[in-house]
Amino acid sequence: MNKQEKVQFVIDTLKEKYPTVPIPLDHKDPYTLLIAVLLSAQSTDVRVNQITPLLFAKADNPYAMIRMTVDEIRDIIKPVGLSPMKSKGIHGLSKILIEKHNGQVPADIDALEELPAVGHKTASVVMSQAFNVPSFPVDTHIHRLMYRWNLSNGKNVVQTEKDAKRLFPEELWNELHLQIIWYGREYSPARGWDLEKDIITRTIGRKSVLEEYLKKKKKSR
Repeated sequence: MNKQEKVQFVIDTLKEKYPTVPIPLDHKDPYTLLIAVLLSAQSTDVRVNQITPLLFAKADNPYAMIRMTVDEIRDIIKPVGLSPMKSKGIHGLSKILIEKHNGQVPADIDALEELPAVGHKTASVVMSQAFNVPSFPVDTHIHRLMYRWNLSNGKNVVQTEKDAKRLFPEELWNELHLQIIWYGREYSPARGWDLEKDIITRTIGRKSVLEEYLKKKKKSR
């Protein structure tokens, strides 16, 4: 298979496995999505989805959020980890949204990246999932799989995002990045990976990755 055929194989397989893709983080509007994505850094979506209802019951918009103190926010979000930084970020960005953007989340990646505790990946997720603007947020699953599939050299997420955008058609980005995340969790995880179940890596995987996997499997027998 040449590169283009491999890309098409990925697209077709993911479409077949995930004809509709749910958004992993529960939210009701761009603001609650922004907060949920911010909270998900170095945490799991399951954990975030347990905590956001408690937070949003008290404050589901920037005006209510700034009426809470940073410490009050921190007490609620503590289970998701990195709570000192995240609580300051949530309070700070809520204030900026009111002062600069009339309390609305801007549909602009540069404006989003200027907000406290909002990095490129968080901004890209919001652009993609809240505003349907073609984006390709790269998380650990996508970074791992693009390397396993020999579609990126995996040096860093910036390079992986460039490679993904170059290889995949723009109109598929928003759906595709979610499909890859779900596939990575279900069939190609970092731990407990079973190549037999992972049809994409089995078919187009990087030679060195496949050899390493088989070597480990032999040793464990």
